[in-house]
Amino acid sequence: MLGTGVFGAEAAQAYSPKGENLFTLGVASGDPAPDGFVLWTRLAPDALAEDGFGGMPDKRVKVDYEVATDERFRHVVKRGSAVASRELGHSVHPEIHGLQPGREYFYRFRAGGQISPVGRTRTMPSRSSTPRSLDFVFASCQAWQDGYFTAYDHIVEDDPELLVFLGDYIYEYEILDNNKRGVDVDPKFGTECFDLARYRLQYSFYKSEAPLQRAHAAMPWIVTLDDHEVVNDWAADEVAYGRHPNPDPEEFAARKTAAFQAYYENLPLRIDQRPSGPSIQLYRRLSYGRLATFSMIDCRSYRDVQPCRKLGPAECEERYDPNRTMLGTEQREWLIDGFADDESRWHILGNQDPITETDWDATEGKNVWLDPWDGYTAERATILEAAQHPTRNLVVLTGDRHQNYACDLKQDFTKDDSPVVATEFVTTSLTSGGNGADMDDLGRTFLSANSHMKFYNNQRGYVRVNVDKHRWQSDFRVLPYVTDEGAPVSTRASYVVEDGKPGPQAD
Repeated sequence: MLGTGVFGAEAAQAYSPKGENLFTLGVASGDPAPDGFVLWTRLAPDALAEDGFGGMPDKRVKVDYEVATDERFRHVVKRGSAVASRELGHSVHPEIHGLQPGREYFYRFRAGGQISPVGRTRTMPSRSSTPRSLDFVFASCQAWQDGYFTAYDHIVEDDPELLVFLGDYIYEYEILDNNKRGVDVDPKFGTECFDLARYRLQYSFYKSEAPLQRAHAAMPWIVTLDDHEVVNDWAADEVAYGRHPNPDPEEFAARKTAAFQAYYENLPLRIDQRPSGPSIQLYRRLSYGRLATFSMIDCRSYRDVQPCRKLGPAECEERYDPNRTMLGTEQREWLIDGFADDESRWHILGNQDPITETDWDATEGKNVWLDPWDGYTAERATILEAAQHPTRNLVVLTGDRHQNYACDLKQDFTKDDSPVVATEFVTTSLTSGGNGADMDDLGRTFLSANSHMKFYNNQRGYVRVNVDKHRWQSDFRVLPYVTDEGAPVSTRASYVVEDGKPGPQAD
């Protein structure tokens, strides 16, 4: 049968790549379910071709896949085919069903007489099962120009069951010779991403990194996007800040269309996440038996533009407006309904921008950034209130900030005696911002001004999680540098959450 590649495609044509490697961008899997997952690859013998077509001709190419229970493919349990075409950058996204829950599988592709690298993935446990524990990693923010992707080698060594990526998979910025890696860069990367060819080229540039390919091949990923997959600080149909404020609506719609298509083409996403023009639906829910539920949300596509575009944050009363939304009505109702229906021990919210209040005024005043949830305070309170009673343990996983935090989430951050109702762990960037430091002036200010913030760190890295029915543990894994290759990794701090007791405690 033909899996998801190009839907309704005509018969694929014979294709001989003349010895060129078709699988330069590797393989990946994602969105695991109890009976399967989505697989991904993209044919690109010349991945860095400036036209964005990866060196592929305008032909439909048959891509076969195999799924096996062993690495040598002696016991193949699924075979099928997808069609790769120029329409989707010669990417394929076959969705696999009918497998056993809670077990490891291996997969590979074949096209043009070539066999891809082998990937390893897993199915989720059955929805009615009670898994003993779950090990996973969450990460975000990988600016190529700011450092090497060494953290992925350590993630692979940690051997988690899955990876949750919370946004900024690419940065739309130009890449120049003044990058923090200190290497020369081809001039074709010296322009910002606006059209499909340039976004495709940026993904190819990032995905050519060997550590990133190894991490994709080692485990399934669950992904969502943030702002830099399109443009810095975008909000629904507007850009209030940054280089391109108030863009022409038609031009911005065209830019989003290109950005979303390139995003889909380069990540292991199901057909439900295939974009339609300037729209994409990324909010979705995945279960890990009765132990955990992942709700992945989209904090960009439906939000009101950031408040007080012309005023400083200390003066911004607009952020308290009860009608302001980060999620949009439909997504918010979907999230709240999911809280009400959830019977798992831990509800995990995959979120892009910090929910916790981050006051950067150590005096009696208050200043906050308005792009994250501090600009949408009423909806934040609505979400946290809705999660309190039906949801046993809400843990929010967040990226974006390029800093590590462990935080209490209060029902109302304007009241000192407001109860702690959930926990938030913010992961630093993988590379964005360069080497960083364990502590800096902003961190000292944050810890002084925000009593609900229990931990701060400004190094690069990721967060490793082990969770069972009694206890959640987050290990903040950090690298001393990223501007050179080969950095070691260490656990800077560990914080735990006990079942039924919201808020992180130092381990």
